[in-house]
Amino acid sequence: MARVLNVTTAMREKRQHVPTVEKSVESLSAAVGRASEDLRAVRSALDTARADITSRNTSMTRDVVKDAESAIDELRRADEGLREVLKDLAERD
Repeated sequence: MARVLNVTTAMREKRQHVPTVEKSVESLSAAVGRASEDLRAVRSALDTARADITSRNTSMTRDVVKDAESAIDELRRADEGLREVLKDLAERD
């Protein structure tokens, strides 16, 4: 009997830790909301920096180019992942 209770308890605990589709979509929505706010702030800072670089003819280290390319790649991957989620959600019936 104790073994049955342990299995039942383990199954109940496992179900509690498995994310539901609703919870996953809720978490993704919250993350996208936070990211969109962050991206707007970053875009504003980048536009200001770009204008400053142009007006002062300032030189920058190659690290800026490397980091910018890396960020662009990560944003592309995020975009592809989000498109896949939207595609999966659209296919639900």
